[in-house]
Amino acid sequence: MLTPIKKILRSILLAPVLLVLLFEEWGWEPLARYFTRLAKLPLLAKLESDIKGLPPWAAILVFGVPVIALIPVKLLALYLFGQGHVTLGLILVIGAKITGTAVAARMFQLTEPALMRLAWFARIYIPWKAWKDRVLTQVRQSAPWRAVRETKTRIKIMLGKLWTIPKR
Repeated sequence: MLTPIKKILRSILLAPVLLVLLFEEWGWEPLARYFTRLAKLPLLAKLESDIKGLPPWAAILVFGVPVIALIPVKLLALYLFGQGHVTLGLILVIGAKITGTAVAARMFQLTEPALMRLAWFARIYIPWKAWKDRVLTQVRQSAPWRAVRETKTRIKIMLGKLWTIPKR
């Protein structure tokens, strides 16, 4: 049994991790699906085919590109914040986060088989994925999660009714 203090500390420490997992749940998969649709364009289809064929060491480099490429964008956002352009800076940070997540999600889908051939990566990723799946299962079974999902479904239905044009 955990003492009350340990339970509180554990909850505090897990909160940021859960936020990342929830962002991944609501952002990573849908954004990756969007990029998958874009891959039907001939140039992107060829690029994705090339990425899938990369050796493990190159797959790591490609997977890291979105992170590195967004550093100048984030620095620009910091500059904008410093110049008093908070709204513009915030829009830039949010846009960069969404774009970076979408690209990273798709790159991971494409490079995962190569990355899993790296023993050290598999040793880290497999337990992480198992832990993440257990945590997400618990979160999905919670009352707040079910309530949010139900509300989201109702909103989608309501918006769907608003956007449908009645036939005459």
